[in-house]
Amino acid sequence: MAIPMPLVIVKFPAWRRRLLLVMVLLGFVALLGRSLYLQSFHKRFLQEKGDARYNRTLVLPSQRGKITDRYGELLAISSPVESVWANPSDVKIDDNQAKKIAGLLGLKVDVVSKKLANSEREFVYLKRRVSPELAAEVMKLGVPGIYLQREYKRYYPAGEVTAHLVGFTGIDDQGQEGFELTMNKTLSGKSGSRKVIKDRAGHIIEDLEAVKVPQDGHDVVLSIDRRIQYLAHRELAKAVDKYKAKAGAAIVLDAKTGEVLAMANVPTYNPNNPVNIQGKSRNRAITDVFEPGSTMKTVTAAAALESGKYQPDTKIQTAPGYMSIGPATIHDAHPHGVLTVAEVIQKSSNVGAAKMALSLDRQYMWGVFNMIGFGAKTRIGFPGEAAGRLRDYKTWRPIEQATMSYGHGISVTLLQLARSYTVFANDGELKPVSLLKLKEAPVGTQVFTASTAHYVKDMLEMVVLPGGTALKAQVAGYRVAGKTGTTHKLGDHGYEKSKYVGSFVGMAPASNPRLIMAVMIDDPSSGEYYGGTVAAPVFSAVMADALRMLAIPQDAPNDNVVIQGDVAEVQESI
Repeated sequence: MAIPMPLVIVKFPAWRRRLLLVMVLLGFVALLGRSLYLQSFHKRFLQEKGDARYNRTLVLPSQRGKITDRYGELLAISSPVESVWANPSDVKIDDNQAKKIAGLLGLKVDVVSKKLANSEREFVYLKRRVSPELAAEVMKLGVPGIYLQREYKRYYPAGEVTAHLVGFTGIDDQGQEGFELTMNKTLSGKSGSRKVIKDRAGHIIEDLEAVKVPQDGHDVVLSIDRRIQYLAHRELAKAVDKYKAKAGAAIVLDAKTGEVLAMANVPTYNPNNPVNIQGKSRNRAITDVFEPGSTMKTVTAAAALESGKYQPDTKIQTAPGYMSIGPATIHDAHPHGVLTVAEVIQKSSNVGAAKMALSLDRQYMWGVFNMIGFGAKTRIGFPGEAAGRLRDYKTWRPIEQATMSYGHGISVTLLQLARSYTVFANDGELKPVSLLKLKEAPVGTQVFTASTAHYVKDMLEMVVLPGGTALKAQVAGYRVAGKTGTTHKLGDHGYEKSKYVGSFVGMAPASNPRLIMAVMIDDPSSGEYYGGTVAAPVFSAVMADALRMLAIPQDAPNDNVVIQGDVAEVQESI
């Protein structure tokens, strides 16, 4: 039988009870004070923290506008893609799932693990711009904290053929080159937004406010004809390869409106995968300058005719095939003796062109060059356009005035050169050029009288006929007018003797010009370099198909083409 323990009663002092009660009350007061403090002074902070956990503002991307050619053929279009992102603090993933995600996205497992390990971040991309099908495979894994974001990826159906014109966009769908850059604001549109409440699993519970609908970008219609663009690129690439040239460029203009129907450059790149494009993304037809050589003689002849001092049949003594101006000597490729102004153009005589130039007032001559667009940008609205170089006439010495008459000592872009020939296709009116499709033909600037323009156009026809320098520019069934050009390239220490630029500018049909084409072949190294040999055949091949493609009526019998080899081709003076 257990012996009962005596009951021990311990009596605590009254102050201890009071102290404990006071401490409890003070605790409640502190909690109440803290609550009031947070609710009164930190209310907004707490709301933001709460919102950050459950409120989300979803970006609704706008679709970038399309770029098309003049007939609506797609040159750039956006396709929907998905970007896989994660909230590391919400992600719960095992090693097997990590390996599967890495395998699907083409990433290393340690890369995925590293991105998901940063729990301080609430947003991190795992992979951007993946196909919707691949994104769906990722989401099937059911990993909490991994989400999709709709984006758009740019696609260029014409690829490298129109790369220098259209350009490309970066990872954030912003233009980087070409019209993607120039018209970025027009093409981009405005993104929308949707403010929602999400639970911990990422499910949308409700919308907090009205959805802001995205505004898609506007479409841009270029003046380019995709068919002619393809022809120009194809034939230019063939010539650059055949003559082992460093580069080449070609432009086709609508002679009546000044619209650019084709602008091709080689080398080029693939805008759908723009990697290692250094040196390839430059639109040489607009950004590079060169000395135009003998293609400038037509402008000199027009200026001489317009001055009233010359007629097409005015005779000029070019014998003995060279002339001295101070310590310098100007040469012709072959001595010709007495030539008319028309024959100076046909035979491409440097001496004849120089004598005409020296008989003109230098300010007048500079004024003609300036009015025809040399030394100033065409304002075509393309990034990186060069203005070329036309020195002030006050600094001209006689030798400089003489050499500029045949395209030395002056630099132009291929676009400026092509544009200058619109005066001979439009009764002396210089047309502005455009890379955007026009609703109607613009009014140009009258540079020469109609009679002067007709005379020079007739001279240009002689260049393509026997005795001229451009037999290889002929097109079966059509009359052609044009001019060749060949110059030494300029280096750091003057002209380089073994490097050349061969060019040709022409129009067809000559009876009523509809198309103008300029071709430039940079530094051909196969041993052939004259413009009539390396550039004129490109013109011929493109024009033959383009004229028929546009159903432009023939203006000459089919036997107008001289079989190469039957007539010796004249080499132009350099």
